[in-house]
Amino acid sequence: MAITINNVRFSYCNLFQPKPPINNPTGDPKYSTTILVPKSNTQAKAAIDAAIAQAIEAGVASKWNGVRPPQPAICVHDGDGPRPSDGASYGEECRGCWVLTASSKDKPFVVDAQVQSIIDPTQVYSGMWGNVNVSFYAYNQAGKKGIGCGLNGVQKTQDGEPLSGRVTAQDAFQPVAQTATPAYTPAVSGWGNVDPITGQPL
Repeated sequence: MAITINNVRFSYCNLFQPKPPINNPTGDPKYSTTILVPKSNTQAKAAIDAAIAQAIEAGVASKWNGVRPPQPAICVHDGDGPRPSDGASYGEECRGCWVLTASSKDKPFVVDAQVQSIIDPTQVYSGMWGNVNVSFYAYNQAGKKGIGCGLNGVQKTQDGEPLSGRVTAQDAFQPVAQTATPAYTPAVSGWGNVDPITGQPL
């Protein structure tokens, strides 16, 4: 079931060129983005929970041979808690948010606030805000049973502070007052005009 989640922030935007998953460099290239849902957005969280519940019910018959797993892995995580992959803390941008990653082998649609296609990739970046359309689905892979998130498309609604982590020139340097350049005095060539012992002019 596809749902639209409104008023979210995007991170790790990979929407114009498919890439292998970070944790599996030899895996199939996919389009993907990490979605940050503020915990204050209770309406969005309720829609996510309802869609996941439907995906679990569908998965019992389609993926899990009629048996519901006691604790199916869920793709939504608490940005204030540890990352399930390694136990480390999430980045500062994830604090106060629910975190999920959506991906797709097919290119997602990427549109602006007027639902016009965004052609310039530089307009889509980690830190921007918008809406996202995703589909939750059940999986049973290598003994792991859970609910994943498929990416259908992204709508950018407003700019935000970039999350690239790159240092700008303004971050790295402060303005420096210009000083007069010392006059250049050419070295005196030839031993005829210089004392070979002291190096002083004769």
